[in-house]
Amino acid sequence: MTPRQSTPTAAGSPQGADVQDVQLAVSGMTCASCSARIERQLGKVDGVRQATVNLATEKARVSFTAPVTVAQIVATVEKAGYRASVIDRMPGGRRPDAAALLGTLRSALPGQRPAAAGTHPADHHSTHDDAHGGSHDGVAPGSHDGMDPADHMSHGPAADEIRPRLTVAVPLTVVVFLLAMVIPAFTGSGWLQLLLATPVVLWCAWPFHRAAAINARHGASTMDTLVSLGVGAAYLYSIGQLLTGGEHLYFEVAAVVTTFLLVGRFLEARAKDSGKDALRALLDLGAKDVAVLRIDPATRVTGEQRIPVEQLVVGDQFVVRPGEKVASDGVVRDGASAVDASLVTGESTPVDVAPGDTVTGGSVNTTGRLVVEATAVGSDTMLAGIQRLVEDAQTGKAAIQRLADRVSAVFVPVVLGITLVTLVAWLVTGHDFSRALSVAVTVLIIACPCALGLATPTALLVGTGRGAQLGTLIKGPQVLEDTRRVDTVVLDKTGTVTTGDLRLRSIQVRGRLSKKAALTAAAAVEQGSEHPIARAVVDGARQARITLPAIRDFATNPGEGATARVNGTEVIVGKAALFESVDESLLEHARSHGGTTVFVGWDGVAQAALTVEDTVRESSRAAIERLGRLGLTAHLLTGDGAATARSVAEQVGIPESRVVSDVLPADKHRVVAELQQQGKVVAMVGDGVNDAAALAQADLGLAMGSGTDVAIDSADIVLVRADLDAVGDAIELSRETLKVVKQNLAWAFGYNTAAIPLAAFGLLNPMIAGATMALSSVLVVANSLRLKRFGS
Repeated sequence: MTPRQSTPTAAGSPQGADVQDVQLAVSGMTCASCSARIERQLGKVDGVRQATVNLATEKARVSFTAPVTVAQIVATVEKAGYRASVIDRMPGGRRPDAAALLGTLRSALPGQRPAAAGTHPADHHSTHDDAHGGSHDGVAPGSHDGMDPADHMSHGPAADEIRPRLTVAVPLTVVVFLLAMVIPAFTGSGWLQLLLATPVVLWCAWPFHRAAAINARHGASTMDTLVSLGVGAAYLYSIGQLLTGGEHLYFEVAAVVTTFLLVGRFLEARAKDSGKDALRALLDLGAKDVAVLRIDPATRVTGEQRIPVEQLVVGDQFVVRPGEKVASDGVVRDGASAVDASLVTGESTPVDVAPGDTVTGGSVNTTGRLVVEATAVGSDTMLAGIQRLVEDAQTGKAAIQRLADRVSAVFVPVVLGITLVTLVAWLVTGHDFSRALSVAVTVLIIACPCALGLATPTALLVGTGRGAQLGTLIKGPQVLEDTRRVDTVVLDKTGTVTTGDLRLRSIQVRGRLSKKAALTAAAAVEQGSEHPIARAVVDGARQARITLPAIRDFATNPGEGATARVNGTEVIVGKAALFESVDESLLEHARSHGGTTVFVGWDGVAQAALTVEDTVRESSRAAIERLGRLGLTAHLLTGDGAATARSVAEQVGIPESRVVSDVLPADKHRVVAELQQQGKVVAMVGDGVNDAAALAQADLGLAMGSGTDVAIDSADIVLVRADLDAVGDAIELSRETLKVVKQNLAWAFGYNTAAIPLAAFGLLNPMIAGATMALSSVLVVANSLRLKRFGS
């Protein structure tokens, strides 16, 4: 697996110290230079271990140790010239483990039985609860200036600053442009242009000037520096020309460039906000209130009381009527219905639930009335865990983005140098100052690295959000680069290719005994056992609508079988060793069929053989064919015998040469390692504790959402819905997201590389430069938004 990228450890930070994380909402950033500057300033703070600032999500993640405080981190960001406020903080140096965030997904998915004692999702969260129990360093967790994370998602510059300034700029600029370029010159035209352009340059462009001044005060330069200098130079030069009687006025340049940039910034903000739709949808999935069952202390009658969902506690029982959202993760105590969890897990069809089944918060009850007991609330629910995993992935940075950040960090100073050289070069070659200034202003404006800073984070924002809607959680941006190289996928059989639920598959009888009689006798005995094989036999009889006779003197022999009296005859069900005689035809049946075979008989003679087998998921064959179309070679890995493995492989279309059976749990990682030694780049898909080492060994680990905590925690991608087709979604979406990132970066690098020389040689007009620069950012964000249509 690719190691996670991190910034260097700050000097003086003891490696063994307790590390904490804080997430900040950062406003005032306009380009990659801004985010890079904040990262550098935070990195200088003694005790800050890692700082990651994301331009698209306007968030920062900081890991730190004492004596650094959250207040000090916020002050550092504000001292750099930006606004910061706390969204969330966690102790322990990282976000909670994926398993702790999602709980035991096996028990969280609708229609599944609760996990065994000790594996309840709530068992993982005492530390998490404590972390959110009070304020730290004078800053309340989960709040930033009275806003919650959902507020931050909807808070954008378009609504706050850009729209009113753009509303003023557009009509004034149109008139200035007409006066300068279309309407014949008349006495006082220049003064009228000055009058109309001044509000545009001073007030409408104020965000650029303010940001440039703040950065200059800190000895830094960003995109705003380039814009402010370009617009200011054109405006001030024009005033000088107007006062001295000159003819070369550039008021229209200053106004048009400002307006074009505001339009671009406005469209960019709208597009970025659209990119957050998936995460915003996740934040909005939860119920706002809930009808809990309360006992009236006076009458002792149980009735419903509607309360805010924040007041719900573990153990409360609440009512979910048809059409309502399930308020939290829980277990159905009364009622039966079908629950639609498509928005949470990506599962396309509603799942039937009955008493004892679990339901997921945020899913929708479709038909019957349910009474649910809450097993996890608030930040402990599966939905909250999914939200945090998606936010973590969107806040992180891939290696390719860090390259862009390094370029952006030095880009603006280099552009300022190029601009000065261009101005001098045009002057020394005999051109007048007016022409030289026009070319220099064009260089300043065309070179703004906005698109470069947005190329990766916007694609990551949209891609990971779309993945969450499809039930695919990409843990970090580095995962995208891992998926590109994968050419082999190893599939664990049980719980991945198959459901893990045993079903009766075949019956072989001896002599003239009917299969119905054999199944009746076997199921009658097995109804007294809780063993999975026994349950499969009994379920087979029920599906055949067989009425089972009563039994007496039931006895079980663990690991061997069971006996009971059926209609006065002692019937034995179990291994061949329990019988004195087993017909060769029955033994041959056991050898030739995959799965597990039990024998049923009486008087010491086996009369029939019943084979139970794991159920192959309906989607597995089509999913494996899809992996083949994606260029992935599928291998089947199982601890079951060769016959069982062969049977499953035939059903899903995997050749026998790519089937590895009889693998001990401890050796699964060895199989992955051997494939890697052959030059393969391996993705491993599993769901159990025994898959964790293989998931970690693989170049890319994918954990089925129906799996265990350890498997989920070891994986790079978590597939929330228990469907093998989700593997194809994950691989294809990751590759498509990385493809969009590369397209964005190619455009951003190519645009600046080509545009600066053209501007320096005087082949571009300043107004065209402003429009082109604004359009480049919009194109990058719009290209990223294409990912919203993935899989639809």
